[in-house]
Amino acid sequence: MLGYPTVFIDRMFCVNRHPYARVLSALRPFLFLAALVLRLVVAPPSVASTQQTRFPSGKGGVANLEAKTQGRKGDVTTADGDVDIHYADTRLRADHVEYDSKTYEATATGHVQLDYGNEHLEADEAHYNVSTGHGLFHNVRGIVKIERRPNPTILISDNPLYFEARDVERFPGEVYLIHRAWITICDPQHPKWQFYAPNARIRLDRTVALINANFRLFRVPLIWLPYASAPAGRRVRASGFLIPDVGQSSRKGFILGDAFFLAPTLWMDATLGAQFMSRRGFLERGLFRAKPFENTSIEYTYFGVEDRGLNSDSTRSPQGGEQQRLEIQSLLPGGWRFVTDYNHLSSLTFRLAFADSFGEAINSEVRSAVFLSNNFRGFSLNFAGLSDKSFLTLPVAATLITPAVPATSVTLRNLPEARFGSVEQALWHSAPVYFGFDAFVGAVFRSDQMTQTSNFVDRYELAPRVTVPLHCGPWLGVTTSAAFRSTRYGDSSNSAGLVSAASISRNTGEFTVELRPPALERFFDRTPLKKDKTPRRYKHTIEPALTYRYVTGVNHFAEFVHFDSNATLTNTSEVEYGFTQRLFRKDGDGQPQELISWRIVQKHYFDPTFGDAIVNGQRNVFQAFDSISPFAFAFGPRNWSPIVSDFKITPGGLYDVEQILQYDPQIQRLVTIGTLLKAKPYREFFATVSYFRLNDNPALSDLPLQPPPVLPIFQQPDSNQIRGLVGYGSESRKGFNLITGVGYDFENKTLQNQIVQLSYNGGCCGLAVEYRRINLGQVRAENQFRIAFIIANIGTFGNLRHQEKIF
Repeated sequence: MLGYPTVFIDRMFCVNRHPYARVLSALRPFLFLAALVLRLVVAPPSVASTQQTRFPSGKGGVANLEAKTQGRKGDVTTADGDVDIHYADTRLRADHVEYDSKTYEATATGHVQLDYGNEHLEADEAHYNVSTGHGLFHNVRGIVKIERRPNPTILISDNPLYFEARDVERFPGEVYLIHRAWITICDPQHPKWQFYAPNARIRLDRTVALINANFRLFRVPLIWLPYASAPAGRRVRASGFLIPDVGQSSRKGFILGDAFFLAPTLWMDATLGAQFMSRRGFLERGLFRAKPFENTSIEYTYFGVEDRGLNSDSTRSPQGGEQQRLEIQSLLPGGWRFVTDYNHLSSLTFRLAFADSFGEAINSEVRSAVFLSNNFRGFSLNFAGLSDKSFLTLPVAATLITPAVPATSVTLRNLPEARFGSVEQALWHSAPVYFGFDAFVGAVFRSDQMTQTSNFVDRYELAPRVTVPLHCGPWLGVTTSAAFRSTRYGDSSNSAGLVSAASISRNTGEFTVELRPPALERFFDRTPLKKDKTPRRYKHTIEPALTYRYVTGVNHFAEFVHFDSNATLTNTSEVEYGFTQRLFRKDGDGQPQELISWRIVQKHYFDPTFGDAIVNGQRNVFQAFDSISPFAFAFGPRNWSPIVSDFKITPGGLYDVEQILQYDPQIQRLVTIGTLLKAKPYREFFATVSYFRLNDNPALSDLPLQPPPVLPIFQQPDSNQIRGLVGYGSESRKGFNLITGVGYDFENKTLQNQIVQLSYNGGCCGLAVEYRRINLGQVRAENQFRIAFIIANIGTFGNLRHQEKIF
């Protein structure tokens, strides 16, 4: 039955496996009373002293009955005075127990107590008819101790579940009606929260329906639900409305929304929701999940906004749009694997304006992939489709003197594509010669502000290779490899930079030699001053490396359309050299642990023009550059790459540090600084600081005098940002917990992101409040206030959801 389950109820029943259902399972041993009382028919006649009777239970066990008096009068069998019935791990106690064999009615009265496993129940009276299955229990009270598994996302309490019910009535068909019931895990004498239901209907192993229920905080009703339903038993999901979402935002205004959860089958569900934003419009969300087969999963998400725009100077600039994602994963017979990860974003403006978090808002790339692959005996066969869209600029609205400027983006697509390849394999076991190959055929596409190809540009490539590893004694390793690469594209670029339908081919030869000189090692033993201390040993290594690479045959680089990195291959004659230092520590007989590593590497290019592929005055993106730095650094002929230093301290536990530096010898300055520090000096205290700076644009003085210097056409945006996060505690830790973070852009002098979250967790509940600010220039400057009430062992209630928390 479709009811009105809230997020609170839904989480309570799912996490706890339904507290009302647990109350019901605790009542079920009361029904065991009927089977035991039936055996009283064979009990001896009334006597004046305490009696003990043992008899078969009907399930192969033995039940033990003790009472001061036992007797039978007509059709009624009775036991009085400290009645105590034991069977297996169940114990029933009462002042009076009787059974009428004519009406099949069993009754227990006076201090009725039942202990069953980790459950303890008490009642004033218990009635059960063995023939009809009808039962009635009065003034039921109980404690259920539930073992909890550690869960970092939920506040865990060792308190048992307390519940009370005025009346519990059972009907045939495993249907129960419960009147005036409440549950809590707080102190029952002074509960901080309670869930109260005047009436509840439970269908065993099916559903729990609550009528006129409410949630109470300090005995004050906060949430009223005229009708609510939740699944019970093995089926842990049921269709229904979720709790309404109410909030306030400086840019969205008053927010009111709700969602409907649909679970038609055990392997499929969907959530459809909408929000009304008083200042913007309507927001829609959708989620579909399915697992039709054991090795197949499907998930689809939708997020969209019908935005009317903020009212500024009597004009509105809507920022609405939509984003979608489809994920499919399936393991097929024969070793095949199918994966789909489809993403769609209507505009970057929409993501900046309405993304839930700062990290999601600043992501300007949309990537999609679908592939069917199979790996067998060293071979790989793949059928794929890839798409990559990068948003470059935002649209600029028209003014009285300037026209509107549309947004710009770059779209790359490889669809369809088939790849077949092999890892290096030896054809002769006696010779150290290994053969491999890569081949693909497919269609590609590119669209940007300057280039627009046809939808399907054919492309083919075949690249066999041979590898020969040699060992010159134990101290020197040499690995040589040679490859021949034949590639054809259906379109090309002409001398004016426009796309031409003329095809273009290239046949390149590639040769690589990798030298691995011997590593230098030294050990340092540290003898402990105390004999009971574990001895510690250190090891310092220096590992040099030298690689030479030669590529020839790329004679018309400017005519290749840049569909992907494959088109950025150029002629080159280069050597890459560097070394890596490492410091290891070993305690006793334990495993060695790497404490410090420092890698320094640089390339020297013997051909500074890369076969005349270099274009003066603009950034050049070649494979020879990308392999050493992700940032474009060549604005003219180059003989030297930047010197790259990667320094890491990773002792684990207290702190981790990594710093990446790039020094450009041509412009003689540090062009890239990246620093990441993670510290946890105390058990509950932690801090993370990251700093990134990029300044690789040359000045006029950095350019050669001949030809006359001209600033590069393309200026790579400078970056100078810092992020900091400091916290104490964790999401589920008892007591006070605090975390705060900021993100500052020195280049634009802007505080981009700010967040403070404070929470207090008690023994059975907690409270969390959050302030969050997102500042993305003219697109978005928003202040958000959120709050959540945390219920131990169940979940949270409020607009501060778990996925948005920052602990």
